[in-house]
Amino acid sequence: MSGVMCTRFLLQRSTHGFLFSSRAGPAFTSPFLSRGHRLGPSDDEMYQRTTLSIMKKELGSGIMIHSYSPRGFNIDGNKVFGPCAVLPPAILQWNVGSYKDITEESVSLFHMLEPRIEILVLGTGARLERINPSVLALLKSKGISVEVQDTPNACATFNFLTSERRLAAAGLIPPPVSTALEVTQE
Repeated sequence: MSGVMCTRFLLQRSTHGFLFSSRAGPAFTSPFLSRGHRLGPSDDEMYQRTTLSIMKKELGSGIMIHSYSPRGFNIDGNKVFGPCAVLPPAILQWNVGSYKDITEESVSLFHMLEPRIEILVLGTGARLERINPSVLALLKSKGISVEVQDTPNACATFNFLTSERRLAAAGLIPPPVSTALEVTQE
């Protein structure tokens, strides 16, 4: 009998807020477990210690083109001069001078990639230019979609595709110096 009384006494003094006794009643007596209770600064030692130490770029979020100029591109803080091929995770110099130099040979590096890219974005400079149909047919036969645009729009399209985690690459030719704002004197 004394063993039963000792067990009953120990179970009623549980430190977790549970009462294990033979009498009927609520099993949870902690005020923190009720539905209407809100934590305040005195309830939780970590209540006022919420901090953000650093915001990191998501892993695998891809390469982003931050800016372009007639001299080249700023890609994730890397300054790239002249035409470039953006093949995540690499940035390469692309040996083309203008849209006329985009040939089957110059796009061969895009279809040799593994894993295979889904879409290739070609930036042809300040204006949208027509690419040789044989180049487009070659890429289509390799299962690569091609989007040909002027370079400013190509940069934006590439950034959008990589933000959606698509397997995209870009071949970009910097736009020439704009003369639209130059004033002519008569």
